[in-house]
Amino acid sequence: MNAPLPLTSEAPVRGLADRVRSALAWRWGTQVLAQIITWASTIAVVRLLVPGDYGLYAMTQAVVTAVAFLNGQSFATSLIQADKVDERRIGQVFALLLLLNGSLAVALLILAPYAALYYGEPQVEPMLRVQALIFLTIPFAALPQELLARRIEFRSQGLVNLASAVIGASTALTLAWNGFGVWALVCAPIAMFATRAIGLTLAARVLVKPVFDLRGARDLATFGGALTICQFLWIIQSQSDIVIAGRSFDPHDLGLYSEALFLTLIITGRFLPPVNEVCFPTYAELYKTGQPLGPFFLRVQRTVALVVMPAYVGLSLVAGPAVETLFGAKWLEMVPIVAGLALAMPAFALQIVCSPVTNGMGQPRTHMMTNSAGAVMFPLLFLTGIAYGPPGLVAAWWVGAPVLLAFTYALTLPKIGVRCRQLAAALIPAFVATICMALLVLAVSAALPPLPAPIRLAVLAASGAAVYLAALSIVAREAMAEMAAFVLRRKLPPT
Repeated sequence: MNAPLPLTSEAPVRGLADRVRSALAWRWGTQVLAQIITWASTIAVVRLLVPGDYGLYAMTQAVVTAVAFLNGQSFATSLIQADKVDERRIGQVFALLLLLNGSLAVALLILAPYAALYYGEPQVEPMLRVQALIFLTIPFAALPQELLARRIEFRSQGLVNLASAVIGASTALTLAWNGFGVWALVCAPIAMFATRAIGLTLAARVLVKPVFDLRGARDLATFGGALTICQFLWIIQSQSDIVIAGRSFDPHDLGLYSEALFLTLIITGRFLPPVNEVCFPTYAELYKTGQPLGPFFLRVQRTVALVVMPAYVGLSLVAGPAVETLFGAKWLEMVPIVAGLALAMPAFALQIVCSPVTNGMGQPRTHMMTNSAGAVMFPLLFLTGIAYGPPGLVAAWWVGAPVLLAFTYALTLPKIGVRCRQLAAALIPAFVATICMALLVLAVSAALPPLPAPIRLAVLAASGAAVYLAALSIVAREAMAEMAAFVLRRKLPPT
């Protein structure tokens, strides 16, 4: 890789700041709207279906996700980090996407009966065969998505994602309402993927012929191959609990655990990926222009901590009324699982947003090492905890998430010139304000008389939010001013 170029003017940095602000506003803002739509549909659908439906769907998702690491998205992502991109390189990446995803669709058709045999659930086979259609849409979404990301243009991406959320939510709700059961969960993602493929292709306005001659694409293949390995390791880490539990739990218990995990991963799985999508090209551009990456990394860590710490600790404290309000009484067995998982998620979230900085430097080896650690540690923890049922899997998260975060920091911080005390200074305000919030919520919860779940949830959430914001105004006044400036489009203070 070429050495980073010296920066001769501050103008590019100021322009980058404006583009990053616009990108985050559009990508994250539309993600929030899309998630509201999805959640409204999910709440309605979950009341129409039963835990067993979600258990069956979780089984198929473990298989789909397990093969999806070869979908070629990483090769498309390599276009962001590359110094130069021309039509031939774009065509080469398109060809790789077509070959890989066509092969994955065929592979899923072949694997379907074996997966059904492994789980002991015959319905898994037809569900997987239908889901093979997803892979046929990926080439037409992945390529334009990464080309737009390279230019840090996320407005059109956000609008397309919003449209796909509407289509997916409508599909799920319509099928569930008409008695299609688990097939509502199967067909909704297919509709979403197809919508994204069409929308992003039109938004990027890039129509290229696939170039199956891959000579001259070694750098893209090397970087993309490294990210593909990272994705494979991530899949082992993230899907091992479902794969392991799928043979030990019945569909009911697996459905409870998978939906509890879904609820607690809302922020890390839905709201942090857009942050990473914007941060990766931002780090890459800063690195190419010779700017230090540490200050931006600390800002990202601080901002994420300010959001995820109170959100997850609060969710743990109000898990009972939250589950009853959102899912209904038949899901109350899920409450202790949600409460336990939520406590591990702040560490998991902070670890997730570390990888873009070293990837942006063209050093995916660090990301590979952290994912390797997770791919070894989490399955071993889940295998140990499975004997104790869902609580054992929760305990595995309590151990695995903070240990993996510490390991990731140990590898990442020296590469970007950030000291542990600087990181601690960035995270302590969120920690202190969250402790204040938790103490108040516990006190209010103990003092409240018996109330309907929605009212109890509203009172506790409002009380916690008020105390958290009050505490932040004391211990993190600068961070609050910076976030307000970002939202109000004022000039941001320099890093």
